[in-house]
Amino acid sequence: MSTALSSTELHRARRGSGVRSELGPRAFVRAAADVRALLGFRSSGVRGRQRAVALTGLVLVGTLTVLAGWLPGYLPDGDRRTDVQSLLPSALVGVLVIAIISAAASGGGRELVPRDQAVGFPVSPVTDHLGALLMAPLNIAWLLQVWTLLGSFAFVAGPSWGLLLTQALVLLWVVSATAVAQVVGWAVEWLRRGERGVWGARALLTTLSVAAVVLVSSGRLVDVLQASPTLQVAIAALQGRQGVTGLYLLTAGELVVLAVVAVVVGAVLARAVAGRPARDVLSLETSSYAARSAPASDLQAMLRTDRVGIWRSVPLRRGLAVLAIMPGLVAIAGDLQWDMLTILPGLVASGGALLFGVNSWCLDGRGALWRDSLPVEPRLVFVSRAVVLVEVLLLASLVTVLLAAMRAGLPTWPEFVSVACAALVVTLQVTSASLRWSVRRPFAVDLRSARATPAPPLVMVGYSSRLALSTTLVGILFSLLARLSWEWAVLMALPFVLISLYRLTRTSNAWVDPPTRSRVVATVAS
Repeated sequence: MSTALSSTELHRARRGSGVRSELGPRAFVRAAADVRALLGFRSSGVRGRQRAVALTGLVLVGTLTVLAGWLPGYLPDGDRRTDVQSLLPSALVGVLVIAIISAAASGGGRELVPRDQAVGFPVSPVTDHLGALLMAPLNIAWLLQVWTLLGSFAFVAGPSWGLLLTQALVLLWVVSATAVAQVVGWAVEWLRRGERGVWGARALLTTLSVAAVVLVSSGRLVDVLQASPTLQVAIAALQGRQGVTGLYLLTAGELVVLAVVAVVVGAVLARAVAGRPARDVLSLETSSYAARSAPASDLQAMLRTDRVGIWRSVPLRRGLAVLAIMPGLVAIAGDLQWDMLTILPGLVASGGALLFGVNSWCLDGRGALWRDSLPVEPRLVFVSRAVVLVEVLLLASLVTVLLAAMRAGLPTWPEFVSVACAALVVTLQVTSASLRWSVRRPFAVDLRSARATPAPPLVMVGYSSRLALSTTLVGILFSLLARLSWEWAVLMALPFVLISLYRLTRTSNAWVDPPTRSRVVATVAS
């Protein structure tokens, strides 16, 4: 039993002013100091070669951001510049929508400190909120959106010193959109943790999905986007080429106010979320399940265990549902045809692997010690984990393609074969890479939290970049093959499949090595 106040309780006891003392200016100053200390705590764990790699990654991200915001201005002029200019307000909305979906699916943001470690280092909700805001850019999806947005504005504005003012306003919009997305993420998590909150969140998601479908089917989506406030942001940003205008100053001021208000409101909601139990997670973990019949083989027993580890995890189910449905809805809204659907399986497979596959053995947690003591061949354990990962990724890709096919119509035979081959190739590619990283570089992570990631943020940026690059290239290749005879898709898929199987075999050989397996199990169970 605790006999002393924690650091988060001490301030309340001294001030005696309740909520106001926890959310006042001093609370934010204290939280900022805590965030700095926690960042130092986390960075101290990065040593040796990892530190050099981390610094190189940060420099690379900064360099790419500068290049994306300047070089497109030198592209030759033409009709496309007018087309891109007309799409800028929609692109600004797209950044906000994707950020909201990411924050809502992850329950408010990413954890600066994992939940089990936070037991020894009490972290206030305000600190947690500010940490989530800082961690938001460490996401390849967020970075790609920002780079695309900066490149689009640079292409339209052209190379000049006024482009600096243009990009400054665009970055201010990105900051505001990220802060607003965190507010929505905390609000959805607060709703989800209330009485019957899970059903309330599902009803809200269904309502928004139906509204989006109605907008798309009625052809009013463009009108809604053009009427959004982002039109003013786009016009003001482009006026930056001529210097600081009245509209520029007004828009910049509004965005600053919006960002500050969003940060404060997000802190209030984060505190409210901290006061509510995670009902869906607790309900699932305290449920009782009827015993099933004895498995017919060791492999079947391992498959059951692995499937349960994924489908009884609330954060993983939620993340897989978002990954399976959202790309399909985007494909419907964008009216993608079958030759372009070859991109979607790679997108879904990469996202699914980033939920848990890149550190696959962390699903067992401390149970890995028990599992490794079972009288089962180690190679069977590896095969089971690979099979279940392939199942999950293929199922999510299938849902996405079926949704996209609702508007794409019936495919030709070469298009169907190309999409099927692309899905198989990227799934095996992602599985082989994920399990190779899982064995080579495991991490101890508690994935019960919706905000947890299977690896540190900078490592996740590296993983997601490599997966996104390889799967996108494969998707483009099969998109081209969809216009040829179907045999070409099969012939091109064959070497990819063989290479992935070879890599899986090599990784399984590493897994059956006792010292290697012991290192992985000891790490994820620590």
